[in-house]
This record gives sequence, C-alpha cells and structure tokens, in this order.
Amino acid sequence: MESKLGNPAPLGLMGFAMTTILLNIHNIGFFPLSAVILSMGICYGGLAQIIAGILSFKKGNTFAGTAFTSYGFFWLSLVAVWLLPGLNMEVAQATPPDFLGLYLALWGIFTTFLWVGTFGKSKVQQFVFFSLTILFFLLSISLWTGNGTIHKIAGVVGVLCGSSAFYLAMAELLEEVKGKRVLPY
Repeated sequence: MESKLGNPAPLGLMGFAMTTILLNIHNIGFFPLSAVILSMGICYGGLAQIIAGILSFKKGNTFAGTAFTSYGFFWLSLVAVWLLPGLNMEVAQATPPDFLGLYLALWGIFTTFLWVGTFGKSKVQQFVFFSLTILFFLLSISLWTGNGTIHKIAGVVGVLCGSSAFYLAMAELLEEVKGKRVLPY
C-alpha cells in the first residue's frame, strides 16, 4: 500500500502567520506581551512549524524544511530569551536591547537569503519573505536606537507579513482540498 504525505506547508505557514500577527499586534502597542503570545510562540509558532519542517524534509523540500524548522526554533528561542531571566539564574540575565537587536539582525540576514530563494516562486511567497526581512531589520533598528515609532512601524509590517502567510496557507490548503487553484498566489 502506497502512502501519500500531505502538504505540510499550510500547517507551517499558519503556525508562522498567527504567531507573527499576534506578536506584531503587541509591537504596534495594542496589547502587552502575555501568555497568549508566549503560548503561541511555543506551541504553534514553534512546535507546529518544526513538525511542518520535518515533514517538508521528508517530502524532499529542502527550502520549506529549512525555513519552517528554523523559524520554529526561532519562536522557541525567542520565548526562551523572554522567560529565562525570570528563572533568576546568573547565566540567564535579561538581554540588553542592542544584543537582542543583533539576534534579530542575524535572523534578518538569514531571511534575506531565503527571500532570494523565493525568486521564481509565487508572488505571495516572495512577499512573505521580503516583508519578514524588512520586519527583522526594523525591529533591530528600533532596538539599537530605542525609537518607538520604528518599533510600531515594524509591528505594522509584521501584521502584513503574517497576514500574507495566512493567505498563502489558505490558498495552498484550499487548492489541495478542492483539487484546483481557488485563490491566486
């Protein structure tokens, strides 16, 4: 009996999308950082994307496997950056803003290369990675300068990025369910 592995991309994209939207609604200033964002970061942004990444590797999709697994671990590491200082361990002190900015800039560099990998792929996928690249660098700049306006602008870019990933997830899901393209991407 032959078994077919389904498309893990909608799962990974939704894990990324919903977590990114929630965090960036916070970055805009509408809600404080809370258990909602931390829980999504661990469970959906983190674990669901890691699962989608592993399944993508199994399907032979190195790009999706690398992207989903990496961003899944990004979410887990970001939550750890926020929570570890609360454990009162000497080695787990709060991260200075300029060092957190460097952390995010490294993710921006990584994302830039993934964005280049989307050239020739769907326009929506290109937009997701382009806007994510801009998001990481805007957040870095806001941390390096202490500029709250840049931080809020980054939040708006993040909501647009997450929303585009949400759309792409639903477009791919509906295409598989209906056996034809329902939403353009």
